[in-house]
Amino acid sequence: MTAPPQPAAPVGRRTSPRVLLVHTVTFKQARSLVPVALAVAAGRGLDGGPWAAAALVVGVTVLSLAWAALTWWRFSYAAGETSVVVTRGLVSRSTRTVPIDRIRGVEVETPLLHRLFGLVRVRIDAAAGAAGNDEELVVDGVPRAEGDRLREHLLSHRHAAPAVATGRHSAPEPAEEELVRLRPGWLLYAPLIGTYLVVPLAAVGALFRLVDELPDDFVPELTPGVEQLDLVDGWFIAAVVAGALVLLAVASVLGAAVVNWRFRLVRRGGSLVAERGLLTRRHTDLEVDRIRGCAVSDGLGMRLVGAARATALVTGLGDAARRGQLLPLGPRAQAWLLSDALAPSPGPLRPHPRAALRRLVLRALVPALVVLLAGAVLTARSGWWPLLAVGGVLTVLAYPVARARYASLGHAAGGSTLAVRSGWLVREHVVLQRRAVVGWEVRQTFFQRRAGLATVQACVGAGSGGYAAVDMAADEAAGFAVVASGPWAGTLAR
Repeated sequence: MTAPPQPAAPVGRRTSPRVLLVHTVTFKQARSLVPVALAVAAGRGLDGGPWAAAALVVGVTVLSLAWAALTWWRFSYAAGETSVVVTRGLVSRSTRTVPIDRIRGVEVETPLLHRLFGLVRVRIDAAAGAAGNDEELVVDGVPRAEGDRLREHLLSHRHAAPAVATGRHSAPEPAEEELVRLRPGWLLYAPLIGTYLVVPLAAVGALFRLVDELPDDFVPELTPGVEQLDLVDGWFIAAVVAGALVLLAVASVLGAAVVNWRFRLVRRGGSLVAERGLLTRRHTDLEVDRIRGCAVSDGLGMRLVGAARATALVTGLGDAARRGQLLPLGPRAQAWLLSDALAPSPGPLRPHPRAALRRLVLRALVPALVVLLAGAVLTARSGWWPLLAVGGVLTVLAYPVARARYASLGHAAGGSTLAVRSGWLVREHVVLQRRAVVGWEVRQTFFQRRAGLATVQACVGAGSGGYAAVDMAADEAAGFAVVASGPWAGTLAR
């Protein structure tokens, strides 16, 4: 019998030489040596003044260019009919081969510096990631046309592979369907989302640290008369706080606009494609067959204005919190439309027993009473009352907070999906497809056993890896698991 012909080995390609300029400017390869060079220079002293500093900059730049050139020369990639191969390494060579049918998605990034040189960066998510390496395959620095060609080649062959294996021809893909487009007004939700507040806060902290490190000669003096202002004046403090809050809100809106500029989500064939970004433009492909559910999250402030975020739970997806976003911010109704399209809701959530509320009240009240007692002791002995005030506030808020956390709990199962919900400051409602569940875990602390409660976690191969129904009735755990995933989960009753 004649053996079937083997596919020809794909021809390796190098990235564009223009990427050398990008890596030199950003010190990509030599970045780890920059702190060492600065430490050595600081230790020996820059006796030559500006000329010595310029020589140091030139030396590091030349080193970065040489290192980037060697790395570029020893890097190649090849995309064949059945696999994609990446070879790299200067002294120790490594070759990674990933079957195309294991590819989860392809993301094309266009950072600002890459855009100036007409280049893109292609990230390939696959189930065959390198051990201990968070990144999947990355091809950095190819022309835009080559990046689009590589992306289309991988996605088209990924969908065609099952049809070829069974002797069938792949059906033509349907036309592109736009699911959602970010409206400018939705950016006003950004100050209510913690991730968009982190960046301006970090920038302010870095600015204060930089000013603190500068010599006194470079720090401008205060305007005459400012230092004599009564900073204890309530109106002045209120104005400073109000101005800081306004600047923080504006900065968060601008940050959200930069990250999500012209965001849109489309369905193209068997993939969901998300496009976003002002400075760094990203095109992220998610294979629909790999999606196992959807998470709709809303913080405390977002719930007050009816806003939410939607994230797809995809198997084998790196950086899932960002790359799986279906709606970075928008109305709650829009988020639920996307969620229902991927994983239909199993119905209303079932509330948890009152014992869960009592447990939450105790967990909130006991620490508050401890702080209150410590504050009372300090006030009686030294007259320092702030801790007593904090304890009083925590004690007063203990029951309302526990009540709100209890109201966020719930679970449901039916049809082809299951749902769990938990969280208060950031509430997350997760809907999972039945096929997503690969195992169950039931946890009970000593106090949960006494209260007849249990935390039941569905183990899945997507998203965070597990989603729990917290403090549900222990005698309902087995029934919930059986309805949610099948008779095999009935062993939980033993």
